[in-house]
Amino acid sequence: MNILLAVDGSAYTKKMLAYLATHDELLGASHDYSVITVQAALPPRARAALGKDAVNQYYADEADKVLNPVVKFLERHGVTPKRIVKVGPAGETIGKVADAGKFQLLVMGSHGHGALATLVMGSVTTQVLAHSKVPVLIVR
Repeated sequence: MNILLAVDGSAYTKKMLAYLATHDELLGASHDYSVITVQAALPPRARAALGKDAVNQYYADEADKVLNPVVKFLERHGVTPKRIVKVGPAGETIGKVADAGKFQLLVMGSHGHGALATLVMGSVTTQVLAHSKVPVLIVR
């Protein structure tokens, strides 16, 4: 199975990884894994002031902070994932990558926002569900 793990470095990412570690049918060398993190785009004025190289280095550094511990965890479990780093709106980007990459499952943590917060600002999970046809396993 081709599985995409959406991570953001939060406690919910840790819960998702703990869930995977306790479910042998989801975590193992028999599956192909990709790990995605999406960085929010810097405002255009900040990008212009900092310059392209500085902005790209910032995005790379932020992605490494999120992905390195996740990759290390997965490697301890015998899994070597592919790393995917994107910049943009998280939910929409994750959903589009899941579809384009022909993944059979997307696994992600849920931040557990209340109904009012989700209604007002939307959640990453809601956006992923709206932009992808891939089955999503949400770990809470």
